Amino acid sequence: MTRRPTQEDDGESPFDDVAVEALQRALASEHAALWAYSLALAFVPVDWATRARADIEAHKTLRAQVTQTLSTLGKRPVSAQPAYTPPQPVVDANSAGALLVAAETDTTAAWRSVLERSTVPQLRAAGLKAMVDSTGRIAFWRAVTDRAPVIPVFPGRG
Repeated sequence: MTRRPTQEDDGESPFDDVAVEALQRALASEHAALWAYSLALAFVPVDWATRARADIEAHKTLRAQVTQTLSTLGKRPVSAQPAYTPPQPVVDANSAGALLVAAETDTTAAWRSVLERSTVPQLRAAGLKAMVDSTGRIAFWRAVTDRAPVIPVFPGRG
């Protein structure tokens, strides 16, 4: 039985430019989400803050994994911006929760893009897991801020 050569056999990366760009956008969304969570922590009640800190750890883990993947591919990971503009002023717990809904919605869309734009099974699996996890975080923040539907009909779709 003869094996067909693959890109990996040639020393080339199986990640094409489209997949790398999608991964860079996912990284940018992770940076933005971490910024949003750091702002929101100043406004949320203690019970929400516990959840927010767990979500921060999830985003830090994803950010580290994406940064490592891009570095391994020889690509320079995008940097975080010094600040971001919230969709509305954050002045209380409800507006902080709304900011986190927006941040998680953005990360879900970015991970959906990774899933759609990659042919690499491991990257697609990671994108799907990140998208599902982010959808769970959206559901929490939508529920505590009394937004319906709690779970978006088509997560990651604008």
